[in-house]
This record gives sequence, structure tokens and C-alpha cells, in this order.
Amino acid sequence: MAASFLQFTEEKLGQAEKTELDAHFENLLARADCTKNWTEKILRQTEVLLQPNPSARVEEFLYEKLDRKVPSRVTNGELLAQYMTEAANDFGPGTPYGKTLIKVGETQRRLGAAERDFIHSASINFLTPLRNFLEGDWRTISKERRILQNRRLDLDACKARLKKAKAAEAKAACEGDAVPDFQETRPRNYVLSASASALWSDEVEKAEHELRLTQTEFDRQAEVTRLLLEGISSTHVNHLRCLHEFVESQTNYYAQCYQYMLDLQKQLGSSKGEIFSGTFVGNAESTSPPPAATSPPAVAAATLPAVPTIPVVPTIVGVPNTVAESVLNPNEVKPPASGTRKARVLYDYEAADSTELALLADEMITVYSLPGMDPDWLIGERGNQKGKVPVTYLELLS
Repeated sequence: MAASFLQFTEEKLGQAEKTELDAHFENLLARADCTKNWTEKILRQTEVLLQPNPSARVEEFLYEKLDRKVPSRVTNGELLAQYMTEAANDFGPGTPYGKTLIKVGETQRRLGAAERDFIHSASINFLTPLRNFLEGDWRTISKERRILQNRRLDLDACKARLKKAKAAEAKAACEGDAVPDFQETRPRNYVLSASASALWSDEVEKAEHELRLTQTEFDRQAEVTRLLLEGISSTHVNHLRCLHEFVESQTNYYAQCYQYMLDLQKQLGSSKGEIFSGTFVGNAESTSPPPAATSPPAVAAATLPAVPTIPVVPTIVGVPNTVAESVLNPNEVKPPASGTRKARVLYDYEAADSTELALLADEMITVYSLPGMDPDWLIGERGNQKGKVPVTYLELLS
């Protein structure tokens, strides 16, 4: 250990040579480090995506480390659904606002449940494999790399020891080859040189034997580490499969959310006055309703100038109102000479039947009102297509 520490210090100071690994091995090491670093970042950011609350993430982390079950936590959507339902009960579940709160709350509950399923699926199929790699395979690789580093330091120390022993042996041999002066009373230099040469020869043999053993241990450890590093390729394949599963889960989650919102949008659009009052037929940006004495047809007329009034036949039970039906049949409606307006579609709308016009968000259509129509609806035209459209899906332009 002392020799390895000394070798490491001398290498850092540039006073000792270092055994270099081959280029393939160095590439494996760089690839492994890159995999570890990016896996950590992807794991952490995915955790942030699934749980934006840092306190909740810390709590879940502590429960996992303590090997205890993470307590069930309601999602934000489910909590919003709970508040909306409670508010509807206070306002009156039979009122238009209460009914809408219940419908929206139910959708939020379904969104929250879908989010919970997505988080659970992503945690099992994506986060867990990434975490297992960092806490399992990578720790094993790191451990074997540290052992290899120590083996390399030992090998370099043995090489340095052998190099010094050979240098000392050569120097002693040179001194021993010098002709002694036998006229001296005690030719001590010659005797000492011969003895030192023999001692250094033994030291060289010991250093060579130790170097062979150390080299064998180093080669064995290098092979073990190389096999582990080459296993990173299998890790990439496994993480690729997990990534596909994560994308599939996320796709299903957003598809569910989209469908839930479409269903809710259709429910709100088809309520025809039960949810939204006729006072909203005017400018969609208006926040203050007109006077209560103003009837819905009057508001519509004030907003969109209508064609001359056509007498409306009172409805008799069991007898259809033929005049109103003929007026409101889009196939037979002709636009008025004046009073048409442009409108921008706010949301996609799927036509419920042949009398309605399907809408796409952000498109521009021509709209106008007719006597006898439900105040929540207008006649919309797009080229040769014509049909009824809900006012709540439009932004009326001047």
C-alpha cells in the first residue's frame, strides 16, 4: 500500500513512468463514464417530470432507502376534482354551474387517475432499470476499476524497483571490474565491490520474480474489468427497450387525456343553454351580462343583425313547428344580404349530425343568426359547407 501511494504521488509529480492501457480499453472506460453520467441526468430529470414537487421526491427517496412502502398520494387532478365536486354540492348540483362543475370534476378525476397510472408504469418500466444500473452494475464496475488502478500502481512500483536494482547491479559490476591496487595493505574496495555486486544480483532476481507475479495479477484484473466494460453494450440495449416502453406509456397517457377532454368539450358544447346562458351569445370576450329583461333572441339580434322576421307558428304538442324546422334546416338556409360576420374557431368541434358543421381550431368561417334558432347556436359557412355551430366555440370578429 505504501509503495502504491508513493508510486501514485511520483506519477502525479511527473517523476515516475505510468503503464498505459491500450486504446480499446481507454475507449471502453470513456464510454462507461459517459453512460453513467447521462443515465444519472436522464433519471433525475425523469423523476422531476413525473413528480415536480421536490419535497415529495425527497420523501419517496427516504421511503425507498428505508425499504418501506411509499404512502399513496392523490394527484393534482384528483384533488381538483374533489374541490369541484364539493363546490357543486354547495352551489347546488342541479344548477347550470353545479352541473358543469360535476362534469369538469369527473373529467379531472379521470385525468388524475390516468396520470397516476402513467407515473406507476414509467417508474417500473423506465426509472427502475436506470436506477438498478447505477446502484448495481455501475458500482461493480467502479469497484473493479479501483482494484485495477491499485494493480497498475503495484505493477509500476515493481517496474521502478527492478529498474533501480539493475542500475545498482550495473554500477557495482563496473566498480568490481576495476583492477585493485594490491600494493595497498588492505584491498578493501575490491572485496566490497564484489560483495555488493552479488547482493544486487539477488535483488534483481527478487524484483523480477515480484514483477512477474504483479504483472499476472494486473492482466487478470484488466480482463475482468474489460468484460464488465464491454457489458455496457448490453446495458444500452436494455435501456433502449425501456425507453420504448416509456414512450408507449406516455403516448397512451396523453391519448387518454386528449380523449377525456374531447368528451368533456362535447358535453359542454351540446348542453344548449343548460350550462351557458343565452347572454353569452354576444361577444365571447364580454364579462358582464346584458340586462335581465333582454330576451335571448333580442341579444342575438343586437349582436348579429338578422334577416327580416319570419312569423313563427306556435308549437302545439304533437305537431311539429314546420316553419321553424324549415328555417333552421341548413340545407335550405340562404345567408342574409347583410348581417353576416366572420368568426374564428376556438376549439375543434365534431358535428353531432348532418345539420351541424364540424369545426377545426383557428379556422375562419362566416356566421349569421336566424329567427327561431336556439340562441346558443349560429349558422356557419365554410365554402360550400354549411351547418349549425355552437357559439361557445367561436370568437366573433367585427
